Parts: sequence; C-alpha cells; structure tokens
Amino acid sequence: MATADKPRRIIHPLLVRVAHWLNAFAIVCMAMSGWGIYNASPLFGFSFPHWSTLGGWLGGAIAWHLAAMWLLVVNGLIYLGYGLLAGHFRRNFLPLRFRPLLRDIKDALTFKLAHQPGIYNTVQRLMYVVVLLLGVLVVASGLSIWKPVQLDTLVDLFGGYDIARRVHFVAMAGIVAFVVVHLALVLIVPSTLLPMLTGRLPRHADEKLTKQEQQA
Repeated sequence: MATADKPRRIIHPLLVRVAHWLNAFAIVCMAMSGWGIYNASPLFGFSFPHWSTLGGWLGGAIAWHLAAMWLLVVNGLIYLGYGLLAGHFRRNFLPLRFRPLLRDIKDALTFKLAHQPGIYNTVQRLMYVVVLLLGVLVVASGLSIWKPVQLDTLVDLFGGYDIARRVHFVAMAGIVAFVVVHLALVLIVPSTLLPMLTGRLPRHADEKLTKQEQQA
C-alpha cells in the first residue's frame, strides 16, 4: 500500500497539468471575448448576454481574444510536441476501436460507465481526440478571418471568409460543449480533480492498483 516510503504514482506529469490549466484559462478567455466580437456582427439570429462577454467593447474584446490566442497556440504547440514525443497521446488516447466505443457509449448513457483514475475509457479518448482536432480547426479558421488578405490561401481552403466565420463559430461551440461535458464529469466523479492538481493517483486507487499488481 502507499506509504511515506512509497509515494503514490504519478498519473499526470507536471507539463500535462500546467498545459491543462493554461488551456482552460485561455479557452475561457477566448470564448468570452469571442462572444463579444460575435455580438458586434452576429452570424445568426441571437446575441450573447453582455455578462458572458469579456473586454467591455469591441476593441477590448479583440485585444483579449488575440492575447488569449497566442497563449493557446504556444501552450498547445508545447503540449502537442510533448504528446507526440513522449508518447502521451499514444498511451492515453489510442487505440480507438469501434466495438469498445459503442460499449462505452451505451454504458455512459445508462450511467454505468466505469472510471479508473489515470485510465481513459474509449468515450474519453474520442472526446480528447475530437477536441484536439477542433483546437486546430478553431485556430486555422481564426487566423483566416483575422488576416484574410495576408492568408487568402487559407481563406480559400475554407471556401471564403463567410464560411470561415461559420467554421470558427461551430468549432468554438464544439470546444465549449466539451468543456461543459468535462465539468459535468468532474462533478459526477470529483476524485478526478485532485490528481490534475497534484499529479498523483488518489490513495485508495493507488492501494487498489498495488494490491492487484501483487496478486498478478
């Protein structure tokens, strides 16, 4: 069992934890400032309430959005490089197989999906892969509507400026939906929050895993 002589095992390395919280801060800032920018020229028949926006006015919202964008991009590139070079993505997010995914979706819908700290089920793996792809899409579309003249080739890939705006909005909505689901899961399984702060497996889980290893 875990004692002072045997520290509990690390399941979230320091770099992953720092990247996680920086991404969380950047995403909140980008979403709220982006809603303020959207309100200046709505794409659809609604606007976001003023209390949910950041920046106070259009110029302030743009300033916040660009500042958060660079934090997100730099932090994302560091995390992406670590994930590829250290095997973080391969160990935690792959493989993604169809049958286990269907099983885990069924279990999730019936509130029977098991959760083990430090081990991602297939639904979690899919969600993280999708949100990483949405992150790439939201940055690419955001750059195309920020610099449409200088990055006209990128704008053309999206099919034009107006379509790029819609792609940017949809990608943002997907990321916000991920955050909402993520927070809901933390509320349902609050024991997952502490390891993202300390990096260590919860004591009860570490003792259970150690006992399983001793019996194997």
